[in-house]
Amino acid sequence: MKLLNEFIQLLKIKRYSYNTIVAYKSAIKKFIHFHKGVDPENLTKRDIEVYINIQVVKEGISQSYQKQMVGAIKFLYNDLLRKNYDLFYLYPKRRELKLPVILSLTEVELLIDSVTNLKHKSILSTIYSAGLRLEECLNLKVGDIDSENNIIRVRSGKGNKDRNVLLSDKLIVLLRQYYKQYKPTQYLFEGQNGGKYSASSVQSFMRAALNKSKIKRHATPHTLRHSFASHLLESGTDIRVIQEILGHNDIRTTQIYTHISSANIKSVKSPFDSF
Repeated sequence: MKLLNEFIQLLKIKRYSYNTIVAYKSAIKKFIHFHKGVDPENLTKRDIEVYINIQVVKEGISQSYQKQMVGAIKFLYNDLLRKNYDLFYLYPKRRELKLPVILSLTEVELLIDSVTNLKHKSILSTIYSAGLRLEECLNLKVGDIDSENNIIRVRSGKGNKDRNVLLSDKLIVLLRQYYKQYKPTQYLFEGQNGGKYSASSVQSFMRAALNKSKIKRHATPHTLRHSFASHLLESGTDIRVIQEILGHNDIRTTQIYTHISSANIKSVKSPFDSF
């Protein structure tokens, strides 16, 4: 569909992240399918409001998906179609507080130790030891690993922000073994035919590792990021330092891990080195 292609193209031009593009594309396809036979340009604010109401009341969508859906529709009508619709009132006003799944230090150790493939072990270890999002980990280039200064440079993270995160001493040793065996040329973690390693493959071998280590909880690669933050907090790291490491814009996002103490980012030791 021409409109959908133009929608995706504009998202790319405006440098939205891959994950956001995929999510917005899915939301708009659903929106267009719901109004099948009607040109989206002819839909009014009232039509959009009715649609969102049906999704919330009848479909029972979550607050986070509602926010994502409204964001996609807002982009379609205001950025692409230039309608200048005020849709802010359709965003959920109350923040949904869902506690993330947290693995214990012992569980993280069991999980990573259960992985025998060196590349897979290196990916999970990198996500956990630096508290990275999966996409951030897979976007890492070889040159982003600064072992001299114990820093990983995360480029174009969520919100297109760059930041530096800690590079664990233990991870340096593991990545040197990995590099010697796989010899990546561009991305730190590459697929068999080159290019960036796929997120779906990581999710797949993460599930296999959970089964092998007999961890009976629903966990994903992002669970390792949550666990990293929780373990830092438990070790006494200041929540604002954790906010900086995780790349959160709003301290309220980090406060899900709660309790404030004091520390300096340079003195932070990755929990990966506690095994």
